Amino acid sequence: MITIRKWLGLVGALFCSNAAYANQNVCVFDLLGRAGESYKLIEEWALEAKKWGADVKLIAFQKEDQAAQAFKDGKCDGVVMTTMRSREYNKFAGSIDALGGVTSNDISRKAIKYVLDERNAKRLVTERRGQKYEVAGISPIGIAYIFVHDRTQNTIEHMIGKKFAYLHYDEAQKIAIEKFGAISVPSDISNFVKRFNKKEVDIIASPAYAYKPLEIQKGLGQNGAMFTFPVVNITADLIIRQDKFPKSFSVSSRAWFIKQLPKNIAMIRRMENEIPAKYKMKIAHDDAVRYQKLLREVRIELTKKGVYDQHMMRVLKKSRCIVEQSNFECSMMDE
Repeated sequence: MITIRKWLGLVGALFCSNAAYANQNVCVFDLLGRAGESYKLIEEWALEAKKWGADVKLIAFQKEDQAAQAFKDGKCDGVVMTTMRSREYNKFAGSIDALGGVTSNDISRKAIKYVLDERNAKRLVTERRGQKYEVAGISPIGIAYIFVHDRTQNTIEHMIGKKFAYLHYDEAQKIAIEKFGAISVPSDISNFVKRFNKKEVDIIASPAYAYKPLEIQKGLGQNGAMFTFPVVNITADLIIRQDKFPKSFSVSSRAWFIKQLPKNIAMIRRMENEIPAKYKMKIAHDDAVRYQKLLREVRIELTKKGVYDQHMMRVLKKSRCIVEQSNFECSMMDE
């Protein structure tokens, strides 16, 4: 028989358990702050999160380093930022953005769906300094393409000695740029396009998402171009402190992100189509193969160093070879 004292204790324990998961702060990086598409997506997610036992408050950041620091400082229980920056919390999911690893939006969709599948639930949890972190969602931002001031600079040889802005926290970009013979210029999301527009650098790689808000057309001018060779896929991760959310929260959250993929990919395609055709240029087939080989060398090198996850590299290669079975790399076994 349950006494009144025991009953009150059970009710109190249940109340405390629910209270422990209330009022989570989630920091969200978006170039446009609250007006951005990424932020709007997370607003939808926050509403759904109530069904999963959380009460999320979103904090918008237009500078990614500030969002990342707020999360490290414990001011946020979760954070949305580029996968390249969040790789330190989860190498498996963070390797989706390996250079040249995803060469189309369709492969991006398949890769994200695979990573978020429950068969990989254990891979999405890591522990650092006694704190467990979990990947609770991934959303695509788009393929990054190369933008240049001068459309005649369309071969690897033309890159030699040119200044190429890269995101300073991604070692992979620096290594690849220097393999191409270009000069790597450490930058951040907040200033890499500004440097291009002011002609402080000659080359940048950017997804269509940044084209309008950062006014890349100013740097392109009359003679610039966007080479439609896929350099790197850009995604955003939602990383949470596992103990700040209900036990089954991440399962529901990841399932929700998977359902959003068709809509997100459609948005990316729309943004890519909005870039004027006069700027879009293909590079010669032989040069495209040379780019692929160099990026492949970088992936293999960084996987050996432990920067990229080996299992994820195999998954991405399999996806690429399903789409392009005749690709030179499909007969090779070293990735």
